[in-house]
Parts: sequence; structure tokens; C-alpha cells
Amino acid sequence: MKKLETNVLDRRQILKSVGLGALTLAGTGISYNSVQATPEKASEYLSKVTGGATNSKGKVTVKLPEIAENGRTVPITVTVDSPMTDGDYVKKVHIISERNPQPEVISFNLSPSMGKAEVSTRMRLGKTQKVRAAAVMNDGSVYTGDKEIKVTIGGCGG
Repeated sequence: MKKLETNVLDRRQILKSVGLGALTLAGTGISYNSVQATPEKASEYLSKVTGGATNSKGKVTVKLPEIAENGRTVPITVTVDSPMTDGDYVKKVHIISERNPQPEVISFNLSPSMGKAEVSTRMRLGKTQKVRAAAVMNDGSVYTGDKEIKVTIGGCGG
């Protein structure tokens, strides 16, 4: 009986490849901290998801606790002052983190049938930071709000 050949890597080959990849990354000077979100990266992300629209302060209220004892599950509520009618409503709400591994936390799609422009969720936060919310209106205008939160024990590997 003929033995079938397969292109399966054995454990040693996999470990060798992973080790070489880690050495290559180490040689580039890329570190864990250099791939963290920053206020600048958060601004870039905000510009990307809003199509570069000018952001106006106001209309958006971000409700977070002052201090999060544990960053693994932090409640957040974003409320937008909008009548939520067919002619004037919030189309999207984006929540953005300035100091997590990635700036994007979550995006919500809204419609006038919701009646109230309010979203709530729980998120992980790695460290003390400012959390931003952006509301994209049906006419393309963008309103933002933010709040600083102190995180004592990080939830994103911190």
C-alpha cells in the first residue's frame, strides 16, 4: 500500500517558523506599545468613519463612570440630542478609544423608528483614557462628545 504524502507541517516546523517571525519583528523595532491606539490614531479613525466631515462639539453626551475598578467591562451610554424624525435623525454612532490596542470600539446604525438616539453597551478599556463618541446625522453633519475615564485594572491585557 502506498503512503499518501501531505503538505502538513509538523510541530517543529511550526515552532521554527513562529520563532523566525518573532525574531524578524524584534529586529524591526516594532513593539507592543507602538501598535497601541493614540489620540492621533483615534482622530484618523474618526475622520475615516465620518468621511472627513467637520466635527462639531455638542449634541452628544457620553456617560461613563469616573473610575473603572476593572477595565474588562465598562458600561457606556451615548445620548444624542436629536428629534429622530424622518427629516432629522442620527444615522450612526461610533465609539472610539484613544488608548486601547485599536481605536474602534463599536459602531451603531440608527433609524428614526428608534424614537430616541441613545445606545448603551459594555466595553474593555486597557488604561486611563478619553473615550469619544461621534454621531453622524442623516444630512452628513457630525457631532462629537467625549469623557475621560480612569481605569485602575486594565481589561485589554493591562
